[in-house]
Amino acid sequence: MAYRAVPEHYLDGYAEILAEVATTGRRLTRGEVHELRELGERAAREGLGLRQVIRAHLAAARTAWPDLPGASDASGVRRVRSAAACVLAAAEQAVDALAEGYERAQLVAVRRDEAARREFIDDLLHGRSDLADLSARAERFGLQLAHTHTVAVARGDQPHDDTDPLTRRVETALTTRFGPRRVLLTTKDARLVCVAPGHQPDVVEYFAEQARVALAMEGTTEHGCRVAIGRAHSGPGGVVQSYEEALSALELADRLQLEPVVLRASELLVFPVLTRDRYAMADLVRTVLGPLRGARGGAGELVRTLNAYFDSGCVSAEAARRLSLSVRAFTYRLERIEKLTGVDPSDSFQRYTLQTAVIGARLLGWPEQEL
Repeated sequence: MAYRAVPEHYLDGYAEILAEVATTGRRLTRGEVHELRELGERAAREGLGLRQVIRAHLAAARTAWPDLPGASDASGVRRVRSAAACVLAAAEQAVDALAEGYERAQLVAVRRDEAARREFIDDLLHGRSDLADLSARAERFGLQLAHTHTVAVARGDQPHDDTDPLTRRVETALTTRFGPRRVLLTTKDARLVCVAPGHQPDVVEYFAEQARVALAMEGTTEHGCRVAIGRAHSGPGGVVQSYEEALSALELADRLQLEPVVLRASELLVFPVLTRDRYAMADLVRTVLGPLRGARGGAGELVRTLNAYFDSGCVSAEAARRLSLSVRAFTYRLERIEKLTGVDPSDSFQRYTLQTAVIGARLLGWPEQEL
């Protein structure tokens, strides 16, 4: 491997320092150590490798050694050993100072890059930056915002950030499977976020599976683990739109207590339609389900009965099992609901009205909350 040569001025005064050390046996001064640290920082900023800089200083020490005071046999074996020990100690100090300065410069650069990345992600997901500027910055992070993108969001019981081992595990799985595709994996508001090309749905599907497995390994409960996938949209604004769809799917899943761990916004489009006119939905819930308040114990138990019935595909035996009831007791509840509401759950047309009202009750938090 070819290495870039270290400029000669990096070694200015180093041989003179070693000569003085060999003569006096002193350590490097505070000023000399400070200059070497600054030299290490400069090397990092100028793109020199740390190995190259250290090798150059060690080579300079080896070259200078024969001419240093006390290095010849004529001065006595003990004197030679003493000079050698002092020079090696000084070289050790020099290497340590160079490495410290180099690492400090790298740390500053990493933090600067992390801050720029975080700022870009915030602007990308919230659409707060000029679109032309955002597109230009996106190239640095491997995204071409003129294309379509899909955003998936994963949430667990515990918060996660970019340095979290779980985040790194999912990122490694994606890289191993798909290679260096234009995929951005990050975190936002303690959730994992994956931005992937819209024409490659297998990427977000694989992300959803890996996130689900990783969250389960972490101890996240099945109820706490959710992955939502937005729809594919084009342009910089498309990323924001897909991200917001994924967040809305997560919120909807919590409000409706949906069972699937992986949610797709394309499969939930009916719910925004139902909630677009809140007044009309509230009126439907009050009109259709309001009479259930007259039941002994209130409407809550009978609404849960209807939820189980519709969630089980209108199969009474399965719904009864979910509620830990006998089929006979469950059937009695359905009859009670029909008597109070005047709506027959077994009739296909009436069932649609009743199910829509039940969904509205979930969305509006009824009967726990007044409408």
